[in-house]
Amino acid sequence: MQNFTGVGVSPGRIIGSVRQMPKPISEPPAGDRLDPSKSADEATGELRAAAKTVQAELQRRAEAATGASKSVLEATALMATDPMLIKAAVKLVATGTSTERAIWESGASVAEMLHNLGGYMAERATDVLDVRARIVAELRGVTAPGIPHSDVPFILVAEDLAPADTATLDPKKVLGLVTSGGGPQSHTAIIARALGLPAVVAAVGVDALADGTEVYVDGAAGTLQVGPGDEQRKAVEAWEHVAASLSVFDGNGATADGHLVPILANVGGAADAVKAAEAGAQGVGLLRTEFCFLERDTEPTIDEQVVAYRGVFDAFPGKKVVVRTLDAGADKPLPFLTDSTEPNPSLGVRGYRTDMTSPGVLKRQLTAIATAAEASSAVVWVMAPMIATVDEAADFAAMCRVAGLKTPGVMVEVPSAALRSASILTEAEFVSLGTNDLTQYAMAADRQLGTLAALNSPWQPAVLQLIQLTVAGSIAEGHNKPVGVCGEAAADPVLAVVLVGLGVATLSMTSRSMSAVGAVLKSVTLEEAQGLAELALSARNADEARTRVRAGLPILEELGL
Repeated sequence: MQNFTGVGVSPGRIIGSVRQMPKPISEPPAGDRLDPSKSADEATGELRAAAKTVQAELQRRAEAATGASKSVLEATALMATDPMLIKAAVKLVATGTSTERAIWESGASVAEMLHNLGGYMAERATDVLDVRARIVAELRGVTAPGIPHSDVPFILVAEDLAPADTATLDPKKVLGLVTSGGGPQSHTAIIARALGLPAVVAAVGVDALADGTEVYVDGAAGTLQVGPGDEQRKAVEAWEHVAASLSVFDGNGATADGHLVPILANVGGAADAVKAAEAGAQGVGLLRTEFCFLERDTEPTIDEQVVAYRGVFDAFPGKKVVVRTLDAGADKPLPFLTDSTEPNPSLGVRGYRTDMTSPGVLKRQLTAIATAAEASSAVVWVMAPMIATVDEAADFAAMCRVAGLKTPGVMVEVPSAALRSASILTEAEFVSLGTNDLTQYAMAADRQLGTLAALNSPWQPAVLQLIQLTVAGSIAEGHNKPVGVCGEAAADPVLAVVLVGLGVATLSMTSRSMSAVGAVLKSVTLEEAQGLAELALSARNADEARTRVRAGLPILEELGL
């Protein structure tokens, strides 16, 4: 039996057939000319036929889809035979340009024009580039890019998934995710946890598996086995029973001896908030406000923001909702805020720092948050991302209080904030650990790179020590101010025990993770959690830390985690 080992990022056991994510379509060579044996009319006919085939396939998939996926596919299908796109390509073919190069250049021109128009039209630029690649694939006779289509469920294997790839990912068809790249905090890992799909990342060699190969995936163990036998099939059956019991959270986060640990939700808008409330979340530990700003060419008005925030606050009457102010920059660029020429966006102007280059945006957002909070019974806290110094924390807290927001806090993502947490908490009322970025910055490892997955793990003892230092700062000088975790680390049921043992007060995660985290927490006392945290802190590396803690949690085997 052939085995592959990676990093398990979302629990679950599944058996299914492999479908490989098609490789990206390469750009046709510049100056590529038409085959001399083919006339321009013949080439034009082939080009039009390829475009119609792409449109028909996208339309067929749209008819079978629902919700946002249906809308995305319908818009892309219309663009496949857009007259402007095709006419421009036909003109190039008439001058002797190859069909592949003609549609490539035509797509680039049309996309640039749409982008320059701004607003809704700018959003269609991505559709043009998508259909361009699909038409080139059809002309080459190769598989189109994107999530493969299948009439039967499958296990998706890829190098990694980009955010755009997930727009048409149907969890009813995709049984699990396995990637050769990525890391425990990559986009693939985050999506898998949000959708409740078993997932393994950084599994080197899986991209060589042939389509149709039957495999067994264990998302907790981080393994993939080719040709599963009776043992693996029994493991899948056992997981199905466990998964049913873990599908419901009782709304009570606590250890076995009654130490309360509120389990909150990470949400990105009103729809997420409603689902989280229905799932039993005890509040919101992270409201990502980027949903108001993304896919826009201009800043949303205060009134528009108030409406958006009210939708979230109203889902949690009387409960805490922690709002993160705009975290633009790096992997979330905004045309009206972000400098596209920055040489290193992750270390550039992002989060709180955008107030230095675009003053007024943060102030208006705080006004909108305060206005929405006044009209709601939710208990609204607000925090800034990318705070690195005490002065920055003081400045943000002052801005919040001027706006009428009485509970300002900061995110601890930059190691300097962890080291200076005691001083920062003389200004702020709470801190929330963003473990995704904290790990990336502490270990100097891009969280999207599979080759650095071992470094980019929140289990790294150095990262755990930064968390410990932050908690120590929170109780220094009599502060006793709360420390929460809203990064992906909180969604790991095993690591959650360590976080509680280190003194973290609240855990915030995707709704699907709440029941598993709650179940594991209920299996240990606070003293036991503190003992396991010490074992993790004293480990030589991330793997040893995780192995030590897992050995002290017998419930994991029972729950299939």
